[in-house]
Amino acid sequence: MLPDHLEETLQPLWGGDTRLRERELAALVGRGLITMIDERLTLSERGRDTYHEAQRLVENARQDLSMGIGIDEYAMALSVLERMSLNAERLAR
Repeated sequence: MLPDHLEETLQPLWGGDTRLRERELAALVGRGLITMIDERLTLSERGRDTYHEAQRLVENARQDLSMGIGIDEYAMALSVLERMSLNAERLAR
């Protein structure tokens, strides 16, 4: 069982399907990306390395995609996408 705050945070990924959630978490454990310490899920060293590599890739992609776009334009685009995401969440309920 996941802590309530983690369950709520991850809910959009699994849509409340606990079997899918358990299968995906088991896969992350199986790949050595997460581990259980004192009944809490945590990233393993490999998981942290993978996380940092993903962050680096995302930042590089963000820079490449935003070339020639001003900071104000970028901020406005993020604001619009955030509102669209909130609307989608509201409609999914």
